[in-house]
Amino acid sequence: MSPQEPASKRVVAFVDGQNLFYAAKKAFGCHFPNYDPKRLAQEICHRQGWQLERVQFYTGIPAREDDEAKHAFWTNKLLQMSRDGVRTYKRPLRYRNKTIQLENGNAHTLMVGQEKGIDVRIALDIIAATYRQEADVLLVFSQDQDLSEVADEIRLIAQGQQRWIKIASAFPSSPTSSNRRGIEKTDWIKIDRALYETCADQRDYRQKT
Repeated sequence: MSPQEPASKRVVAFVDGQNLFYAAKKAFGCHFPNYDPKRLAQEICHRQGWQLERVQFYTGIPAREDDEAKHAFWTNKLLQMSRDGVRTYKRPLRYRNKTIQLENGNAHTLMVGQEKGIDVRIALDIIAATYRQEADVLLVFSQDQDLSEVADEIRLIAQGQQRWIKIASAFPSSPTSSNRRGIEKTDWIKIDRALYETCADQRDYRQKT
């Protein structure tokens, strides 16, 4: 017998900040992370008829000496998120040279920021929330396919606990998106421009908060 689906579904949202930004950049032409993760999670839960319990946000940030402006932006934005009740997790963003091939055949080298450990941290936190039975729906703002294995794991955990569970991935999508797929083995929730702009963060984090 399958576990009974709860009438009221509790949600914990997990937001991969860099993944969300680059998807919004491709889909909507955003030039900086102007989203409000809590409002996005609230609006999606409202539309789905779910009850949002909390939001957890993850990002890499550059060291001050590597990029003072971006370091200040993320420091201020994370501080405001914490004030809004979002649990924030940060990792150092390391810059390395990366060579890409241009359409004309020439090679171009540029500095690219890389974050380490974000996907692992998200995966561990999803599994922990499942073990502790803190949510009926795990809402992941990411298209990182490495998290598809987590979907299998939480279903096994829920099966052992004899309860119903769902994992969904939410992501910006438009005709200009290069990636229009959510995380495999999850329910896909596409964020269109209207929804994204409704939940935009209008604060200027270049200033001290």
